[in-house]
Amino acid sequence: MMILACNGNRSLATSISAYLHLPTVNAEVRRFADSEIYVEILENVRGEDVFVVQPTAFPTNDNLMELLICIDALRRGSARRITAVIPYFGYARQDRKTGPRTPISAKLVANLLAVAGANRILTLDLHAGQIQGFFDIPTDNLIAAPLFARDIAERFDPEGSVVVSPDIGGVVRARQLAQRIGSPLAIIDKRRPKAGVSEVMNVIGEVEGKACILIDDIVDSGGTLCNAADALLGQGATQVCAYASHGVLSGGAKDKISQSRLSSLTVTDSIEDMIAPSAKIRRVSVAPLIGEAILRISEERSVSSLFA
Repeated sequence: MMILACNGNRSLATSISAYLHLPTVNAEVRRFADSEIYVEILENVRGEDVFVVQPTAFPTNDNLMELLICIDALRRGSARRITAVIPYFGYARQDRKTGPRTPISAKLVANLLAVAGANRILTLDLHAGQIQGFFDIPTDNLIAAPLFARDIAERFDPEGSVVVSPDIGGVVRARQLAQRIGSPLAIIDKRRPKAGVSEVMNVIGEVEGKACILIDDIVDSGGTLCNAADALLGQGATQVCAYASHGVLSGGAKDKISQSRLSSLTVTDSIEDMIAPSAKIRRVSVAPLIGEAILRISEERSVSSLFA
């Protein structure tokens, strides 16, 4: 078993390697003057079980291309099995046609990974579980819910809190977390007049006098969570905290969250934090979760027990 760290999130790859007590593969990943990506594996990988760690977050296209080229280099170096470890799967929100003559980019990315030579995919909290069906190779979709449930149990009283889904599409995710921590469930009825803009219509459920815990898979602009916090506090909630698997936090999202009525936002380190820290944003590491999954895959043991 070998771990290859690309440039997308080296700190996470290093933490995973430390968990597994393995050094990362000696490789050179750089760019020519015209921005072409060049990869050279500087040690023997013939017959090895190699895990390539690379989230495809911003800059999405550069990170995706880097991952594809690394996979191709390993395939041509005769690696026995290549697993693409993608803590954040970019283009996942383009998982269906939203109108005439629009792409299904998540499917295209799945095809590219398979053609490049990936034998297996390991990812975390896909935006939609059915994206696993876009792959014709084995795909493991880890969930951050057990990690969040432990953190919530240390910070909140289950009887005085309520788990809230920020939209109808996230109800399954929120219900699973609510069951884990033994709290009731509420739902935000939200609509999007256009991409990147959300409006709260109604709050479904009892939130008065409760600490509300918003749960989502991706926080991008932060508008959804900030609007939800305003609506919940307007319905009598005592405080609103948010948990999200992937902190994309594009544009001025950090400033928006810092100035919002959210008490805190907790995200995983699936995406490397390249912006100045914020007092309201907490990070928890998924390195032990991903590291354990890598170990079990390499040893051909069950991964599903990690979801318990």
